[in-house]
Amino acid sequence: MKKTIAIVLTLVLCLSLFAGCGKKADDKVITVAASPTPHAEILKVAAEVLAKDGWTLQITEYADYVVPNNVVEDGEIDANYFQHQPYLDTFNAENGTHLVSVASIHYEPFGIYAGTKSAIADLAEGDKVAIPNDGSNRARGLLLLEAQGIITLKEGVGMEATVLDIVDNPLNLEIVEMEAAQIANVRDSVALAVINGNYALQAGLNAGTDALAVEDAASISATTYANILVVKEGNENTEKTLALKKALLSQEVKDYINNTYSGAVVPIF
Repeated sequence: MKKTIAIVLTLVLCLSLFAGCGKKADDKVITVAASPTPHAEILKVAAEVLAKDGWTLQITEYADYVVPNNVVEDGEIDANYFQHQPYLDTFNAENGTHLVSVASIHYEPFGIYAGTKSAIADLAEGDKVAIPNDGSNRARGLLLLEAQGIITLKEGVGMEATVLDIVDNPLNLEIVEMEAAQIANVRDSVALAVINGNYALQAGLNAGTDALAVEDAASISATTYANILVVKEGNENTEKTLALKKALLSQEVKDYINNTYSGAVVPIF
């Protein structure tokens, strides 16, 4: 009987030890949802940084923009990295979720690309300049044109800018608004084209090497549309969140972005 009790106690002790070890292992695993490019690629570098401190980063890639937020809201995954603040704000408002940004990591800059004119200085009276026709992208395009001295916008319009806010257009340029995804395809019919970073990449263009001008890292557009690390509200200062944030804001990650994407992806830290 005593032998049986001893065996049982030993088994209980072993199970407790295994459970404790499992819990400790789980405590050193961080899960994150991300878009494949460039987010998951950047996270793989962050994983190497985390590993030095004993952390394991598990990256799950998603092709859509809904599930990555839902799995963080539900607590299935610790964090996500795929979106900018305006998208997050809209998602929270429309879905009743409680997600918050804890760090700004990178942005994908808009660029002005050559069409029938090979330089901004070559613009002539009445030339056509193509920009996106949807709200935030329209504003980004107009702000980039203003930053290059091509037009002047009404003071203070910021990310709400429309063509109606142009107060000075010295060359009487025709600002042609069209679907963002189509602009790269019509460059032979406009003098210049303002193209989103992702659509430029799809068209074989790189903002860092092909654009005549790009958004400045300190511009309102860059800071507004920086891609962010997101967690559920209340988890902003957990050990896991702070470790992942530190890794993503590391010099190793910054160097990787700068050396890999040639200006098509720009670190914001």
